[in-house]
Amino acid sequence: MNHLLPMISIYFFYLLGLPIWGAIIMIIWYSVLIILENNGTLDNWDATRVLGFILMIRTKKGRIFLEKISKYRRFWRGFGEFSIWLCFIVMFGVILLLILTAVASAFSPPEEAIPAKDLLLIPGVTSFVPFWWPVIALIMAVIIHEYGHAIQARVHGMRAKSFGLLLLGPLPMGAFFEPEIQEMTRAPRRERLRIYAAAPSINIVSTYIVILLLSCTASGFVASEPGLHAKGIIVDSGAEEAGLEPYEIITHLDGIHVPDYDSFTEIMDSKSAGDEMNLSVMSRKNEMGDRETREIVVTLTDQLDYYVSQGIPTWFEEDCDSQEQCMEDYITFLNGNGIEQGNAFLGVSGISSGTSAVERYKLSSTEDLNPLLRTVIFVFKPLELLGEPIRLEGHSMPLEERDLLESGDGIIASIIGTSGMLAIFDFLFWLAWINFILGFANLIPMVPFDGGQITRDSTHSVIKFFGKNMNPLRVEKIANRVSGFSSIIILLIVLFPILLANMLN
Repeated sequence: MNHLLPMISIYFFYLLGLPIWGAIIMIIWYSVLIILENNGTLDNWDATRVLGFILMIRTKKGRIFLEKISKYRRFWRGFGEFSIWLCFIVMFGVILLLILTAVASAFSPPEEAIPAKDLLLIPGVTSFVPFWWPVIALIMAVIIHEYGHAIQARVHGMRAKSFGLLLLGPLPMGAFFEPEIQEMTRAPRRERLRIYAAAPSINIVSTYIVILLLSCTASGFVASEPGLHAKGIIVDSGAEEAGLEPYEIITHLDGIHVPDYDSFTEIMDSKSAGDEMNLSVMSRKNEMGDRETREIVVTLTDQLDYYVSQGIPTWFEEDCDSQEQCMEDYITFLNGNGIEQGNAFLGVSGISSGTSAVERYKLSSTEDLNPLLRTVIFVFKPLELLGEPIRLEGHSMPLEERDLLESGDGIIASIIGTSGMLAIFDFLFWLAWINFILGFANLIPMVPFDGGQITRDSTHSVIKFFGKNMNPLRVEKIANRVSGFSSIIILLIVLFPILLANMLN
């Protein structure tokens, strides 16, 4: 019976999308742990088997560094207080996001079931999370997270019993800081709040530091070949008929170099529908990594005719009384935006420069905006990063645009080359991604997450404040009940979109 639950868990992971070879490895790993536990080897290693097949390895190492870094008590106490307020703000955002997601799912259910393996967010298993860089980033992020707990505990006079890693086979599932339990239990609630809040806060702060480094790295790339490329070619347009392909580099229009979008627009504005234009084009890389140069002739079509042929957008039709009047109003709307009869249309979409793959990561790309808007964009930048691997199937940038980059003339870039710069970029991207996920997810207000611990102690403090004459044991009991009930509610809200998507599909 002792082995039944681990076997059921492995079968559950298999149903969630774990490959059969993964299930076999987990069974072997579990069997090895049982043998090592029975012959006393785990005790000799100061290790413990937890939750069936997770190995908890303790170490005394790291305590010297902890003592050195926690000497700056005033700074870390201030950071702990800042962490409490930061966590309350982010927790509010977490709850709001969960509720909005559940409501949106209820009114507009997902068309496809969510793959079970994509719910796990495990490197190499989740479809949009590759293995190596996310695993390295995960190790660093969990160490940062646990040191956040440890520093605050030490600053408040608590001793570090041990540090350690949680391993599932060769994969790190997390890290942990083990305080002296009695010291933690007897600590004032405000100090415990700082300890719980510091870890997710330090992950979130680290996210923004890494985003700054990511911006600096993005600035170290240049286009391998100056020019523009189109992400899409319009069907039945002049560009398609001439044989232009997506992501081919357009270097010249009628012999004039076009290094940026402004020069492209200037030339196009001088043309009219029906004109012929010569394009100098560099093809995409072949198997040898080389590009071929060729000249093509494009007959430009009418820009207004193209937009009219696409039909009236749904958002524009809402205020229309009749189809004829709606079309007239739509043409007037297009004319007002500079799209008129006779304007030249090349037949491409998504015209971009050779460095467009990294432009969105450069903070300098928002320098023309007012400071307040720039600040808002920076604050919400991690949310933009979260969607990139899903949209790009596990990559930090489109592969077609990645081929258009090379390292610039900087000292570091010239030493490590393009491949080294791309490796640093990928690592920083996943370090920011994992840090934000770890900090954000840990603030879900349900036990055993840090957000659940913060909610429980905060609830206790609020009840104690308003019920000053209430028996302390009754206060503790009510706080635990509120915390448990809120955890169940949040769990249902989290599971609702997932269960709904899978039931309907």
